[in-house]
Amino acid sequence: MPSGLRNFYTPHGFSSRCLTVLEVLRLAKTLAETVAEKLISSLGAQVQVSNSQLNDALRLLSKWRSELIRNTMVQREGTKVLDGPLKGLDFLEQSTEGCHVAKLLGVYEQPLHPYFGPILSGEYEAVINLGSAEGYYAVGFAKAAPEIISIAYDTNPEAQAACRNLAIKNGVQQRVSVNGEFTLADLESYSKASTLLFCDIEGGEEELLDVDRAPALAVLDLIVESHECFRPGVTGRLVNRFSSTHDIKLVQDSGMRTFRNVPPWFAELSHLDQLLAAWEWRAGPTPWLVMRSKSRL
Repeated sequence: MPSGLRNFYTPHGFSSRCLTVLEVLRLAKTLAETVAEKLISSLGAQVQVSNSQLNDALRLLSKWRSELIRNTMVQREGTKVLDGPLKGLDFLEQSTEGCHVAKLLGVYEQPLHPYFGPILSGEYEAVINLGSAEGYYAVGFAKAAPEIISIAYDTNPEAQAACRNLAIKNGVQQRVSVNGEFTLADLESYSKASTLLFCDIEGGEEELLDVDRAPALAVLDLIVESHECFRPGVTGRLVNRFSSTHDIKLVQDSGMRTFRNVPPWFAELSHLDQLLAAWEWRAGPTPWLVMRSKSRL
């Protein structure tokens, strides 16, 4: 989607901001053409279309609709997170990857929210965020817990830059360290501190989180997204690996969300648009493992 696009959805149709009519038409056409071209490329003029092709088409159109809702949200409400444990974070107009509106609404990964208590209460000196993307959690935790040190890792240079900018935007740049590739050797300096490892690395968790290669993992608390959709069975294998050193809570995510603090105009959207606003673009199950080191009990 073109970064300059300002078309946005409203209950009464499509509108725009800060652009001439010709620019709006040109950008709107670009968005529509992009989506249409992908659909035509996928489906073409075939008489018979597979369920897989239709599923791909549905996912594409759902992302298109989600982007229109995102533009509306930013246009009408700005970039402050409206609810949830990171309420008040001044976020970005667009995420570097994945969904965006759920973050602004404060319902992103909502089933995990009850387990953020120790972070927000200052129980940890540091949080290491692996797969930090644009910094929603790395910066959000630093803003919500004023004493915490947040160490972010992401291999995407664009995500690193976005995370640094987000930290500056929220005035926490002195407590947010942004880094590239993570190695297990990096853990050693935190093995004696009160540290949480927060991990979302798109299926790489099984290889990286190896207690035999990194004994420091045994004394750290961990919150790990387990990408069953990419690596079937990985959740069970991680549970088996850490069961001797950690108390483990499996947190499933049905995808359903509860809205508590939404603008009046949002409540008037169709049920489909509200569902798409909370949709996190996941391809399949991604349960979380909340693991408390037995050395801390």
